[in-house]
Amino acid sequence: MVVSLACVCLVVVVVVVVGGDPCLIISEINADNPRLDTTEFVELYHTSGQRASLDGYTLVFYNGNGNVAYKVLDLKGHSTDDRGFFLVGSVDMLPKPAILLPPNTVQNGPDAIVLYHTSAFRYGEKMNVTAMGLVDAVVYMTRRTGGAEFLAETLTPGEPAFVEDETALEGDESIERCLLSEDRWGFQVSSPSPGQRNNCTPPAAPATSPVITELKLGGGQVDGFVELTEAPAAGPLVLVVLDGRTDRVSVSVDVNVDTARNGLISVTIEKSYMKGDESGAVAVYSGRASDFPVGSPLSQIQPLDAFVFAGPGNKPSANLSETLIPGREPYQLSNSLREGGFYLSRCGVATWARDPGVFWEAPQTPAQPNQCPWPKICPHNNAIPGGTDSPSHLPPWGSSDFLINELNTDTPGAAEDGEYIELWHPSGRRVSLQGIWILLFSAHNNRPYREIAMSGHFTTSKGYFLLGSDRLVPAPSIRLPPNTIQNGPDAVALYRSPFGQPSATQRGIPTKGLLDAVVYRQRGSDREAQELSKALTPGQLPLLEDPEVLPGDEALSRCRGLYPYDLSAFSVAPPTPLRENICPRPPPAPEGVVISEVASGHWTNHSQQRSFVELHGPPMTDLRGLVLTVFDQEYSGTVIALPLTGSVDQDGFYIVGNVTGADQTFLEGSAVPVRGAVVLCYDLFSVCRAGTALTNSSLRDVLVFSENQQLLSSLSTTRGRQVIPAARSVEDGPVSLSRCSCCEVRSPSSWTSSSPTPHGTNLCPSSAFSSHIDLCLGPLSSDWQQQSADCSGLIQGKKVAEVADYLEQRCHCGISALYLQGANFSCVSGWLRVWGNIQALSDHQKALIIQTSHVKPSPAQGDVCSAPTTDRYTSTASALGLQIGLIVAVLLLLGLGAALFTYFYRRRRPLDYYTMELNEHAEGLTDL
Repeated sequence: MVVSLACVCLVVVVVVVVGGDPCLIISEINADNPRLDTTEFVELYHTSGQRASLDGYTLVFYNGNGNVAYKVLDLKGHSTDDRGFFLVGSVDMLPKPAILLPPNTVQNGPDAIVLYHTSAFRYGEKMNVTAMGLVDAVVYMTRRTGGAEFLAETLTPGEPAFVEDETALEGDESIERCLLSEDRWGFQVSSPSPGQRNNCTPPAAPATSPVITELKLGGGQVDGFVELTEAPAAGPLVLVVLDGRTDRVSVSVDVNVDTARNGLISVTIEKSYMKGDESGAVAVYSGRASDFPVGSPLSQIQPLDAFVFAGPGNKPSANLSETLIPGREPYQLSNSLREGGFYLSRCGVATWARDPGVFWEAPQTPAQPNQCPWPKICPHNNAIPGGTDSPSHLPPWGSSDFLINELNTDTPGAAEDGEYIELWHPSGRRVSLQGIWILLFSAHNNRPYREIAMSGHFTTSKGYFLLGSDRLVPAPSIRLPPNTIQNGPDAVALYRSPFGQPSATQRGIPTKGLLDAVVYRQRGSDREAQELSKALTPGQLPLLEDPEVLPGDEALSRCRGLYPYDLSAFSVAPPTPLRENICPRPPPAPEGVVISEVASGHWTNHSQQRSFVELHGPPMTDLRGLVLTVFDQEYSGTVIALPLTGSVDQDGFYIVGNVTGADQTFLEGSAVPVRGAVVLCYDLFSVCRAGTALTNSSLRDVLVFSENQQLLSSLSTTRGRQVIPAARSVEDGPVSLSRCSCCEVRSPSSWTSSSPTPHGTNLCPSSAFSSHIDLCLGPLSSDWQQQSADCSGLIQGKKVAEVADYLEQRCHCGISALYLQGANFSCVSGWLRVWGNIQALSDHQKALIIQTSHVKPSPAQGDVCSAPTTDRYTSTASALGLQIGLIVAVLLLLGLGAALFTYFYRRRRPLDYYTMELNEHAEGLTDL
């Protein structure tokens, strides 16, 4: 009979102190009721189980659509009830909440509910999501909505949003917080229990694998006791008790399935074993007791379930722990040995197996549901008040997953106590290792000699995770006995296997779920690892960790790329556990290699639009040492960092991307973005990948197709030094940015939009498609206006590009400085005349240019002549002649005015040139 653990581990109210200081947590959320949302609620719980003041706390509700607050509740003046519970909810629900909400207030997701506590920050509706002062948070969504990634990255870094399955239960359901293992909490869907204990139930036990549900450590005075679930499909079972000091079998007992009651099997162990004041272990295997005779050493066969315990001051060996419960800690028994022994029950709801952390002290209940306590500890993954570490500027890296980053299998000396395996997640931030496994393979039998489950662990805030020897500094998260990692020929393989051991579901060397692998060897042993290489890293020779390369210790470090199963990415380098790898300097930079053509798959909707980067240089040039880095404006950082491995072909081309005949391809899920930059970098891979400290010597070539000032600044360039692709330049076809001049590397004047020509000569403006223009332009910028009447500077340097940009703003057809090579410029009184031939790529682009040059600007522009003319400001000489003509006309008018004045003057006075008195002449003139 198969019985679900859901009926085995029902809980009752038994409150005990598990450890740690009490705190306030979000315990339960009901955001979506059947039909009308009239019984929504949020339940807070103080882990002391007693009344506690809520002064200083704020509860904030965030909308995942926009990531802004839609409800803010100040909890000042409130307190929990006498059992530690506090309810916020709908007016119609029972028990009555302390703070009432109108119906349909709590949104269904993707959303978040956050508990804050700080006096240094004020919270209000419409504010953006923040981790400042964060105490606890729940980010949730439904299978239909999704879209809570940003909230999760900000509020619960490393943990995805909880997906509420609306079909999990009949009727109403809520999201309830339950203890997973030790001090780690999680969420599950269960029946609502406002103001009461959550209905935390462990996962159902599979029919193929028994699970230990209860133990009694006898203390030497009473018999021990082990209870486990039935597993009809598992075959015969044996229960083995091991001595924690010698790692040898103390006793083995065949499991009698006929004694099962309610789906549970009880096994009694003689009181001389399983003592509560000593260390030891209990393990369940497939087989018979005769397979595990008393006194035999610890078997390397993986158990179906196991429990390892440590007596006061009596720790079990590392070999025992890492063999039976890899990656977990033994259960530490208390110092006071109780009469009658210790009673332990499976109460944690963790989905992973062989974890003593899911057991708590609780009353013994043979053949009955476990009576689990309500823990009084705070969530291990609570954010620190005041905020969390800001993530590094690294992208999601497409579909990339965990990678093996560094491996040290052979350390100096006989102790071998410096071995380690370092993992890294390309997001560069804290990430859960749920469902991740590491398998250590031996080339002698092509089978794993150790399988280590990583579930329940997290990377560091920079994405690193370390497992290694007991004495390693810094301390690893998972400790291994000395000399565990074999020296080779062997392999380390990384898997994502959420449903159990990779070797249990696949025959031979597992390949399903494989994330990364490293096959390594000693000198002269590469042939012995052929089967491992064929399965894990096909087509590649095993790596050699050469002890003669460096003085002292050395490691195999990832230095040249982020491809999984790529052994060429590793170099022998100094060990750097939990730090950036120290890689060898690249060879001298190849000269003459430039970016020749770039295309994004998002620039047009054409079926042939592909993402690629074309390099051009001297034929057969070795590209080692160069890194092609692609920046995305949206992420403000790198999305591709690809060490170049080959050579320029005999025609001078090298293609990277998703096109036919590419020399290298982009990582799966990565491509050239809509707006960003492509950089040809010469430096350490880690420096080029980071993209934040690049120097002029590192930047061998740059193409920026973005107006983002932060991106421009980070690449040592300025606004106006970018090229934006123009889809109109090509008639109904894919578009690329092509280099058309060898004049200046990193010059935007060298680029134009055109049809893609990977592995071929770029399409550039040609005089064959030229047209005649004659334009008179007013000042294009404030910089021009400051030149007053002198615009002669416009006809040199980047001002030609400024004129081209002005024309492009009207045309949007790809005009750049290249197109104006056949044009003439002249300047009169601050106005610029452009006339002559302007080149084009095709008849299509030529028609667009002619259409633009004949469009009359609006009066509001006032910066262009009313229409193209041939007689207005026709040349510098004609303009000077016009000025001279105006001066002559003025002089003639002045002469004519003087003659008229003289004429009238003589008519009004007598011809008396001898009289000197003016008044007398005046009177004489009047008499006349």
